[in-house]
Amino acid sequence: MFYSEVEEHLAGLLREFGPPRKTSPAYPFHYLTSDGLWEVRTADGGSSPGPHVGVLRSQAARGQLSGELAAALRQDPRLLPQLCRAILDVNFEPSLHDDICAAAGIDLESGEVAGVVVPRRRDRAFREQVMVAYEYQCAFCGYDGWLSGTAVGLDAAHVRWWAFDGPDDVTNGICLCALHHKLFDKGALGINDDRRVTVSVHFVGRGPAARHQVHALAGRPISTPQRAFPDVEDQHIAWHSREVFRSPARAA
Repeated sequence: MFYSEVEEHLAGLLREFGPPRKTSPAYPFHYLTSDGLWEVRTADGGSSPGPHVGVLRSQAARGQLSGELAAALRQDPRLLPQLCRAILDVNFEPSLHDDICAAAGIDLESGEVAGVVVPRRRDRAFREQVMVAYEYQCAFCGYDGWLSGTAVGLDAAHVRWWAFDGPDDVTNGICLCALHHKLFDKGALGINDDRRVTVSVHFVGRGPAARHQVHALAGRPISTPQRAFPDVEDQHIAWHSREVFRSPARAA
């Protein structure tokens, strides 16, 4: 695939799912070659000219999977969804997986991804510990719905993403409703040094529901866990503010 043909789509993916700081689509197109799974060649047969948009365009840079990986995928097509799942697991929070797959045109069937091995395993006790700590209530809005004896629409959210060494521990967890969890992982919502909710100026919602459920949260103190449980550690809040939240924040 030529860089010039995928640049716009790659830039869109980076805007939606990449870090909050500005990132050029030329970076991943070039630097993925360091993993040995991706190759870049110019029109004259040379190697990648570097992470420079203008040069990649002018030299008709073209990227493709390495020959070894391409051959392995042809031999066993089931490897593709397994690789995609592994990449998602080690780089993104689960709440973003479906959106990323939809945006990239990837269809992951549950039967195709069995057997994927990741170096770390999520602690299944994490969710219950966080739910109990926050008494089954969203720390941002107070939502606490139940259905047939089971909490519904509530998640145990990692503040520092598990994929980036965030521990499965209450010091890195917070109970959020499904809506606010998604917005938190997307960087529309955050937490400041005073333990208050921040709302990104880049979040746009014109209707009364968005104003009430999102804009109105700006400056609201987050709920704290029960006394027997520790608060979220400052280092994890700082990581989320730096790596996920789409700054600046709206005025409270």
